[in-house]
Amino acid sequence: MNPWPAEAVWEAVAPLLPGFTVEVLPEVDSTNSELMRRARSGQAEPVLLVAERQTAGRGRLGRPWQSAAGASLTFSLGLPLAPVDWSGLSLAVGASLAENLHPAVRLKWPNDLWVEERKLGGILIETASFGEGAGARYAVIGVGINIAPRPAEGLSTPPAALQDLLPGAGPEAVLARLALPLVRDVQGFEQAGFRAFQARFAARDVLRDRAVVLSDGTAGTAHGVGEDGSLLVHTAAGLQAIASSEVSVRPAAP
Repeated sequence: MNPWPAEAVWEAVAPLLPGFTVEVLPEVDSTNSELMRRARSGQAEPVLLVAERQTAGRGRLGRPWQSAAGASLTFSLGLPLAPVDWSGLSLAVGASLAENLHPAVRLKWPNDLWVEERKLGGILIETASFGEGAGARYAVIGVGINIAPRPAEGLSTPPAALQDLLPGAGPEAVLARLALPLVRDVQGFEQAGFRAFQARFAARDVLRDRAVVLSDGTAGTAHGVGEDGSLLVHTAAGLQAIASSEVSVRPAAP
């Protein structure tokens, strides 16, 4: 296994985030869970927490996310954040990651990285209050990316692997190419909101103009995303803006 670029990431990011640190743990239950625990105990410093292995990784809606040392990249970026509107943060994060991974990486609303019809990675964002002003919260931005091929058993969407696109890629090198652009884009989102990322998301939107089915059974055609990051779906009842984090969407079977 190659050495983690902790010092190089710290040197690049620290000028943007005073007090920033980078930590690499051999194993943890979940990098998101660990940073949320710290935030609730009053630790609200900016940090990039990387885990070589997670024993209880989590995805959206409580779904498990498996990770193994060397075969995946799992990390969480924690930092105080005070955007005017939080809507669309996961989409902005997705755009940042996809642009810095590979041209073939696409985005599936609201928080998945796809390659063709397979899932390459996911994003989980959580926040905690920490008492630093009315609008500020501690944001924990969790990212999981499949680096090496993995079995598809038990998965609703077949998995993709970054090594299929970038042979020989390791989690350490991938972290080095993602960290600084991600921090810059999160800060850009804080200043300008999702509107500044709408076109970037649209350029990689895997659902646009496709027949889709929502988790509540509603069927329609996806028509991109609005300025607030909501998914626009034309249904039998007209155009609907889907914003609820409790709703999931998938392409309709051909």
